[in-house]
Amino acid sequence: MRALVTGATGFVGRFLCTRLLAAGISVRGTLLAGENPISLVREVGPVPIDPLGPGTPWQHAVGDIDTIIHLAARVHVMDDPAADPLTEFRTVNTEGTKQLAHEAAKAGVKRLIFVSSIKVNGEESPTPYSEDSCVQPTDPYGISKWEAEQALRQIAAETGLQVVIVRPTLVYGPGVKANFLSMMKIVNRGIPLPLASIKNKRSLLYIGNLVDALATCALHPAAAGQTFLVSDGEDVSTPELIHRTASALGVPARLLPFPASLMRLAGKLTGKSAAVNRLTGSLTVDSSKIRRELGWVPPFTMEEGLRETAEWYKQQIRGKR
Repeated sequence: MRALVTGATGFVGRFLCTRLLAAGISVRGTLLAGENPISLVREVGPVPIDPLGPGTPWQHAVGDIDTIIHLAARVHVMDDPAADPLTEFRTVNTEGTKQLAHEAAKAGVKRLIFVSSIKVNGEESPTPYSEDSCVQPTDPYGISKWEAEQALRQIAAETGLQVVIVRPTLVYGPGVKANFLSMMKIVNRGIPLPLASIKNKRSLLYIGNLVDALATCALHPAAAGQTFLVSDGEDVSTPELIHRTASALGVPARLLPFPASLMRLAGKLTGKSAAVNRLTGSLTVDSSKIRRELGWVPPFTMEEGLRETAEWYKQQIRGKR
């Protein structure tokens, strides 16, 4: 099999290329113009692609490819500086994906695996999301991913391109950034957090489990035409996640009791409701479909994933000294 990985130099892309190569798959990876291909593993053939949008010329990247795993995207950011964020997200995530799918179908690519987001389902749910749950994207990123999913299904119906959609939950692992990295920094420094009173549940996904699930979707015949929600399969509360992270880092967890209702009120008053809701609210998924239909079993436990993430973080700290 010959696979194209878009966004091969990103957080997920680097791990995915390594996982596919280990499975004996020939890998071609896209990177942005100006990026150094040395950031890819040695065996990956680099292809510059920039910018990603409705006019991206994919012909030289998709030739002789059997399967595409589409990671490249405009990612969700806090306090987006764009004047019209929805248009910016649509240009890359919706129109860029449509362009790739059309070119893939023309080139005879058999399968396209689209890495979407749990944000398509929503931001918070008292019960686990499943593939049958109603979609309720609430921000430009989630909307653009949902529109891309719809477009891909239409292209699949018109061309016969096999489309597989994967909606991961929050992904963590070596190289993680954004909120998870910020949390690790705070925990490692021993800064007290007023989160002991939170009673919620969150689904997470270790990077090693995500790339294994994507490899399974690339290889398994039954994945064609399916949508899968993917997680580690073990849900934790915010306080429990902090305790587990602290244990992996080898430091004590410092949690203080504070009413979650007052935290939400403070979030509204300061314009930080989204951030507070991620700490206090629940968002879980039922990932049994991919296990049942593809026989997929996460190769790593959450404990193992957090330990690997903590080891990476400690190495980063040591390297800065």
